Amino acid sequence: MASPSLPGPLAYLAPLLDHYGYLAVGLLILVEDFGVPAPGETILIAAAVYAGAGQLNIFAIAVIAVAAAIVGDNIGYVIGRTGGRAFVHRWGRYIFLTPERFGRAEDFFTRNGGKVVTIARFVEGLRQANGIIAGTTGMPWLRFLAFNSLGAVLWVGLWAGLGYTAGTNIGPIYDEISRYQTYVLIGLGVLIAALVVRHVVRRRRRRTEEGHDEAEKGEEAKAAKAEDRAQDRADD
Repeated sequence: MASPSLPGPLAYLAPLLDHYGYLAVGLLILVEDFGVPAPGETILIAAAVYAGAGQLNIFAIAVIAVAAAIVGDNIGYVIGRTGGRAFVHRWGRYIFLTPERFGRAEDFFTRNGGKVVTIARFVEGLRQANGIIAGTTGMPWLRFLAFNSLGAVLWVGLWAGLGYTAGTNIGPIYDEISRYQTYVLIGLGVLIAALVVRHVVRRRRRRTEEGHDEAEKGEEAKAAKAEDRAQDRADD
């Protein structure tokens, strides 16, 4: 059976899958998950399409992808735990993890805890830096392992399932997606703009409320001082 014709960016990975198969899937996902820029997610989808066309085994792909994702993130965790912020400041720029990006991601991790480790698997940028950030922030390893494993299973299940279902129909499906991608991007832009506006409005409202509270406290303090002075005069 001939290999399926992969459209768009997936086509660049066809030679890797044709020559190395499962090894390419495991290796690219592994290195992507401890920070090396690599098309791990893309090759997972492409391999699942191959499986849908009968070229590879979908269960083998899923097992290899989950294992590679967990191992890769744990390598990142060890790097973050042992190297810390010094590692990020010195080497982060080579994997597009600048101190500014790391700082924002670290704040996000601190605020949201373990669930971020699971969700990060689906966010470009966070997926690659997930383990490094968790290790640097000192998240307990067993907690990280549990949430990271859950994220890996969900992530592989989603993309492997979609790719496998598409199979030999990936070409027409890709064409349909490309046809409507402009509208989708516009919709996403509007949604992001709405979220930003909402965030700004909430922040300003919070600052206004804090300002009112400070003003009230100031008035109360002045009134208390005036009362104390009046009491002192009465005592004299």
